[in-house]
Amino acid sequence: MTATTRVAMTLRDRPEFASKPKPLTFPPEATVQEAVAAMTERGYGSVIVTDADDRVTGVVTERDIMTKLVRAGDDPAETPLSAIMTREPRLARETDDVVDWLRIMSNERFRRLPVVDAEGRIKAVFTQGDFVSYTWPDLLYQAGQMAKASVLRQWHLWLVGGGIALYSILMIFVVAGLV
Repeated sequence: MTATTRVAMTLRDRPEFASKPKPLTFPPEATVQEAVAAMTERGYGSVIVTDADDRVTGVVTERDIMTKLVRAGDDPAETPLSAIMTREPRLARETDDVVDWLRIMSNERFRRLPVVDAEGRIKAVFTQGDFVSYTWPDLLYQAGQMAKASVLRQWHLWLVGGGIALYSILMIFVVAGLV
């Protein structure tokens, strides 16, 4: 596979998709305190706000809690998730292309991507970290190609440097009386 040739991979094709735990979901009327307790217990950085049919209506992240609730001095036991959630978040279909969403997340600067099925029901949440394992082999390949191009482009310097190194080694042997 070259840097310009890429086989399309859907979100559903990623190994992480099948192994991801069920997303943490709450109805919009649940309190921030309830969500924070569950997030803390499970080590999650966000909750997905869903309607009665498990369709995504919003996302609440740790940042939302800090900037919209704590900063305002609101009571987490009294504040519903609907008051601080990001409404109409970007949603991916499980059949969408991985690289397309990698670009969108990077360009639009968001870290969590709810993935839904054809009926719009939440299936998984991909994070930027989930995309790292996809891009890592490509980055290594590109680094290797750049290193190879750099060496080949500077071949005359490598030839001169190699000649000097070989001459230096031979001189050591001559001075030591080994040759």
